[in-house]
Parts: sequence; C-alpha cells; structure tokens
Amino acid sequence: MTRKQRRLVLIGAALGVLGLALALVLGALRDSIVFFQSPTDVAEGKVAPDKRLRLGGLVKDGSVKRNDLLIEFAVTDGNKDVPVSYRGIVPDLFREGQGVVVEGKLGAGGQFVADTVLAKHDENYMPREVADALKKSGRWKEGEGGKK
Repeated sequence: MTRKQRRLVLIGAALGVLGLALALVLGALRDSIVFFQSPTDVAEGKVAPDKRLRLGGLVKDGSVKRNDLLIEFAVTDGNKDVPVSYRGIVPDLFREGQGVVVEGKLGAGGQFVADTVLAKHDENYMPREVADALKKSGRWKEGEGGKK
C-alpha cells in the first residue's frame, strides 16, 4: 500500500468514526428535545398524551386554585384553555393574567401535569413562541412587551 492510499484509508476511517459518534449523540438528544405548543394546539388534539412538551400562554384570570403545594390553573392563548396542575413552589412573578411557560406532559384526560413553571421575568420579555401564539389569537397588544 502506498503512502497516499494509507492516508486515504486513515482519513476515511476517521470520518466513519466521527459520523458514528455524531449519529449516537443526535439519537440521544432526540429523546430530550421538548417542543413548544400553544393551548389551541393542545386542545385541538395535535399533541399525543404522555409526550413531553412546553405549553405557553397567559394564566387565565380566576383559574388559580391553591391547595398546599398543589396549584391548579388554566393556561390560555385567548382562544382555548388548558387545565394545568403543578406540585411545588411557583415563581414569585406567577399570577393571573401573566405570561407563563410550563413544561411537562399531557395526561390522558386533557389535564397538563407540569414539572416546571416559568413566569415572565420582567416587562420586556415574553418567549417568541408565546407572543406569536397570542398574536395569532388576537389577544396580543403591541407595547405589552416581547422582543421585537
């Protein structure tokens, strides 16, 4: 085997190992990717039960019920509402009418069981997906914050 052939074989083997490593990493990441959905998407059945996802919108006025560490509320995009239950302590900025993103799984009965609650942290921020969903539903008012 000539020197050039050995170099080509070595480069080919290195590319093969690199490709295999990349495929394994991407395969492992596929299970941990969490997709954002709006309450309308969830209410219309576009999400399979027990699939991990992020749900974003506004905390519906009059929907918050607290029982010790169990908090139940509804997330709305102005079009549809999704009931959410969360066991734990919510952020200080969590309240009715405020922007929120919850992460968890949709139960078989349509109840969203959250394991993470993220509240809007200041007047100038709202996740782009949440703002887009609110704009689509007609509930968004310019000047309410959000990155432009």
